[in-house]
Amino acid sequence: MIEALKRIWDFSGKERGNINKSIAFCFLNAVFHMFQVGAIYFVVLALVDGTDSLAPALLAIVLMLLSIIGGAATKSVSQLQQTHAGYFMAANSRIGIADRLKSVPMGYFNDNSLGEITGVSTTTLDNIETIAPRVLVMVLSGFITTAVFLVMVFSFDWRIGLIVLTGVLLYLLITSKMQKKSIALAPLRQKSETVLVEAVLEYVQGMSVVKSFNLTGRGDKTVQDALEFNRKSNSDLEKLFTPYVMVQGAALQIAGVCMMLASAGFFLAETIHAANALMVVIMSFLVFAQIESAGSSLSILRVVTSCIEKVEELDSMPQMDERGESLKPVSHDINFENVSFSYEKREILHEINLTIPNKTTTAVIGPSGSGKTTLCSLIARFWDVDSGSVKVGGRDVRDYTLESLMDQISVVFQNVYLFADTIENNIKFGCPDATREQVIEAARKACCDDFIEALPDGYNTLIGEGGASLSGGERQRISIARAMLKDAPIIILDEATANVDPENEDRLQKAIEELTRNKTIIMIAHRLKTVRNADQILVIDGGCIVQKGRHEELIEQPGIYADFVTGRKESIGWKLSAV
Repeated sequence: MIEALKRIWDFSGKERGNINKSIAFCFLNAVFHMFQVGAIYFVVLALVDGTDSLAPALLAIVLMLLSIIGGAATKSVSQLQQTHAGYFMAANSRIGIADRLKSVPMGYFNDNSLGEITGVSTTTLDNIETIAPRVLVMVLSGFITTAVFLVMVFSFDWRIGLIVLTGVLLYLLITSKMQKKSIALAPLRQKSETVLVEAVLEYVQGMSVVKSFNLTGRGDKTVQDALEFNRKSNSDLEKLFTPYVMVQGAALQIAGVCMMLASAGFFLAETIHAANALMVVIMSFLVFAQIESAGSSLSILRVVTSCIEKVEELDSMPQMDERGESLKPVSHDINFENVSFSYEKREILHEINLTIPNKTTTAVIGPSGSGKTTLCSLIARFWDVDSGSVKVGGRDVRDYTLESLMDQISVVFQNVYLFADTIENNIKFGCPDATREQVIEAARKACCDDFIEALPDGYNTLIGEGGASLSGGERQRISIARAMLKDAPIIILDEATANVDPENEDRLQKAIEELTRNKTIIMIAHRLKTVRNADQILVIDGGCIVQKGRHEELIEQPGIYADFVTGRKESIGWKLSAV
């Protein structure tokens, strides 16, 4: 139990001060509760002694008022500090996870479930947010209050005090046994929460497939199994806790009965004052109340520590070397020197040597799976190379901090992701300080101002997660507007016009030309008119550069590029004829 409480204490981090305050005010709250016992004692003493004076009654009233007012004030402050600690413990952890995710190599997300990260960031931290500080404060305050009551019982009669102490020690022994038994089941419950989030997330994301294959009602077996796993793990934990909680309660009740019997026996033996004997009887109903309340929290203490362990597992996420400097290169040439890279054990790029001069355009073509996107991703350091080096402005990309490196690069992906936010905020995502006028100008250049202004709320229109409420072409153009607004000196275009409708393609092509003027450009493209004007063309096949040069040079050489050009020309000449 002590180890579990220390685990919560350590996890609280910056919120430890608020937890300290909450516990301190809990102690004061216990002291104010003692005033009620004092008030009762003065009344009982006056009744036993047959005092006619009103002084004991007035003193009791004063003590009761102090107890009520002081108890309410201290409890209020304690709960506020406890609540603040809970919310900010979870918030700080979520921010920490987000910061670590920025430095995680992209390959990590191929091996680790998105559902697990989502589950930890939501359900797991929700449990910590609402339970952890409450458990810590309730348990500690319960023991503090019980300790204060114990001191008072000892002041009435040390023999009765020993009975109370025995009851408390027996209660702690049972609690320790319960904690040990829960070690196996609590992590299983936490795992079931993660599995459930994974299953539901996957099912919702794949709903179009479920519907298209008419699997509704049958294709959700994974979700049903996850629900059953979650139900069973929670039920098993409750079945484990229930008998222990019953025994805990019985132990305290027996101790309370022993207090009353001992008080009566000592009174009959004339070894205790009548007033003290009556107070012991009254105290038997009060002394264990707080520790019994704490016991309800102790039963879920192991669950909380399992949640904390799950969050801390994310601390082991692989991190890219962050010992770089905040650099701003004068030139933006790019060099690959003997670069090799593998996804797990499958080699994607093999000993690539390449120079992309400053303010030139390089087109990259090749068969699907040849390594084109990977090559571009290494420039932006989405992954780190296995061997060799990628240099920007003469410095290895690992010499940069990730932030300063990404200040030099804008990437327009083929598969665009937009956030569940306004269109304006999505456009200025890479340049949050941009004005509305700058956003509109970027949108105009990217040929998306027309459809934006046609929306009900224009640039303030909220779009769904991933940009689900927009067409592929509209998302693509917003992505290009975002890159224009950032105005980075290196532009990576991954099939930037792939989802653009034909009527906007020419306008967008001009916008891209404006975006890329006087910049270092790397583009993955399959459109002949895009490729042929590049300063150099790279043909990648099997993870190697098999051809390199200008259009005029490569078209004369037999190989992939000549076949590519021939295939494009033939496709342009295709016509539909009536039969």
